[in-house]
Amino acid sequence: MQPSVIEMINSYRDEVIAQWKKEITQVQEGEFNHTVPEAVFNETNNEFVELILHTLELKQHEAKEHLRSFTERLIHTGWPLSYFTKGLQVFRRVLLELMTSNDALPSKKVYETFSEVESWIDGIINQLVDEYSGSWENTLHLQKLALKELSAPLIPVFEKISVMPLVGTIDTERAKLIMESLLEGIIEHRSQVVLIDITGVPVVDTMVAHHIIQAAEAVRLVGAECILVGIRPEIAQTIVNLGIDLGKFSTKSTLRKGIESGLELTHRKIVSV
Repeated sequence: MQPSVIEMINSYRDEVIAQWKKEITQVQEGEFNHTVPEAVFNETNNEFVELILHTLELKQHEAKEHLRSFTERLIHTGWPLSYFTKGLQVFRRVLLELMTSNDALPSKKVYETFSEVESWIDGIINQLVDEYSGSWENTLHLQKLALKELSAPLIPVFEKISVMPLVGTIDTERAKLIMESLLEGIIEHRSQVVLIDITGVPVVDTMVAHHIIQAAEAVRLVGAECILVGIRPEIAQTIVNLGIDLGKFSTKSTLRKGIESGLELTHRKIVSV
């Protein structure tokens, strides 16, 4: 931005800040519905508007770094992106209105000045959007990795007997992870009996049952026996009402009963000493 334009903007600094703070309250009421304390709003607004004006005095890479640090902190505290994009739009309008009032800006400089202000504010908006998008994409990626690691472990409990506890909702993507973990675990642990425990699955509908049946069929194809455990009364009733056929493999109400059946299938049993 040309030094003359920067000097002009700085000459309206106090007026711009005062008018912006007055008008930003309308954006505040629309975005937050009074869920954030007034003191926090005032502090953040002061920091935000000072940061906008401070970027005029910094080199491009320094301005980007300051914006990045500010944005990261706001993302972690839950501020919506729309609040700051609307705030920047209000700032641009207030600035241009003040600069063109009372013929303060020569007519031959109007277009050039407007263009530079637009480019300046648009650059800040674009960086805010990029920072928010990158942060959410990174968070989503980390959550997917955590889900993949924790969603479907196959746990060996006895020699040749393993348990896969399922917790939470099972969708198509997660069903694929379950299938992969199940088959890889059977080979790794040399399991002859696999207990699929659905105690932690809140709802068993037709789709969930379909995924479980597919998993059981896959277990049998690799030479192991599958037992479905954790059949609660409400789930049993749902399965019957939906007409789902789970008769191709054994079912037990509890994990303990499932382990006892698994021991019998491997010619063992638990005895009291």
